Amino acid sequence: MMTIDPMRWGAALALLAAYGGMCATLLRRPKAASLPAPVEGDWLVVYASQTGNAEFLAQQTAATLATGGLNARAVCISSLAPAALTRATRVLFIASTYGEGDAPDSAARFAGVTMAQDADLSQLHYGVLALGDSSYTNYCGFGRALDAWLGARGATPLFERIEVDRASGEAIANWQHQLSHLAGTSDAPDWEAPAYGHWRILERTLLNPGSAGAPLYRIALAPRGEALPDWEAGDLVQVCAPSDPDLPREYSIASVPSEGKLELLVRLQRHEDGSAGAASGWLCLDATFDDTVALRVRAHARFRLGENAARPLILIGNGTGLAGLRAHLKARIDADVVDNWLVFGERNAAHDFLCRDELQGWVAGGQLARLDLAFSRDGDGPRYVQHVLAERSAELREWTSRGAAIYVCGSLQGMATGVHQSLASVLGAEALDELATQGRYRRDVY
Repeated sequence: MMTIDPMRWGAALALLAAYGGMCATLLRRPKAASLPAPVEGDWLVVYASQTGNAEFLAQQTAATLATGGLNARAVCISSLAPAALTRATRVLFIASTYGEGDAPDSAARFAGVTMAQDADLSQLHYGVLALGDSSYTNYCGFGRALDAWLGARGATPLFERIEVDRASGEAIANWQHQLSHLAGTSDAPDWEAPAYGHWRILERTLLNPGSAGAPLYRIALAPRGEALPDWEAGDLVQVCAPSDPDLPREYSIASVPSEGKLELLVRLQRHEDGSAGAASGWLCLDATFDDTVALRVRAHARFRLGENAARPLILIGNGTGLAGLRAHLKARIDADVVDNWLVFGERNAAHDFLCRDELQGWVAGGQLARLDLAFSRDGDGPRYVQHVLAERSAELREWTSRGAAIYVCGSLQGMATGVHQSLASVLGAEALDELATQGRYRRDVY
């Protein structure tokens, strides 16, 4: 899956060896307590993250403050109790924006509930680092809304809001400068991401010959002269294209390490003038088996299985979103976990049934309990994955009632929005919000 989402901007800060623990609990366990209200003098670094970039920056921010002897801790916004803000005196917010100006999934409840309250925050001093992409209409929409809400509630900014346009090193340097001033030290930890590794293409297969859509390739890669790195299902890679090295593109990994290769599903992108996309053109057309591909793996904690590994799993997606879903299926099948349901959509069954033989083989072998397909160009009218969910409402409620987690991967516009509305209609909006809070509803959409 090609993911050029505005929040995956991490050219300078993309890789984190391991993220902190999930901001979630398991169903039928006592709900984890909200973050206790801080004591005077504490610094909170609150992150609203979708793919992990804001969380990484929050950890680095807390570490920088700690070098100056300050008591600082990084926390997910989903665990922030109302009392924590009304009693806190110093909070730094690192806020991603998702899609067209929306709050990340982890901040949905905060945006819908906490920000709807007229709290008195006159005791609070705060700073905001807003992450976004200026090519989108509502650039840094959630970060700006958060800043405005804090100001309207009487909180005092420590400095003007800092906005990061994709991989803006200048903006990050400005944030680090402010942190050094607050901490009273210039001895900041290293924020640089690891270097790209040297990889080569092993296989490149066109998966949709004759399709009405753009060509889509399954590409297998391996490191040159090095061991295959470790990763988990749900993780990403960054590819540095020779024609545009300053803006790496991200893709979901479609394989697991036990397969001995790293696989991607890449759709060839075309610009209005007909030229190929920088990374997709390089991977799909230009790079030979002798060329070196600059690539590095990035952990994506919010889309890993984590505590959902043993649960029934409902996987929903379209197009190249099958990459992340396929990795989850393979990981579970390898672990003899077969309570899996895949809902997948594309254009035409004749040309766009991606990984047909593999998926049907898993169904026949009992490793994929349910496979529901939606081909939008077949039949009398458009039929998408959200329509399948509405048709299978009884099964959907039954699966979730016995603890299933729901993972969505694919396009934000159309698919993910339609799926979210369909899930809310079938399960109830409050129930869906609760699944997200528990970490049982996760999305990797772009």
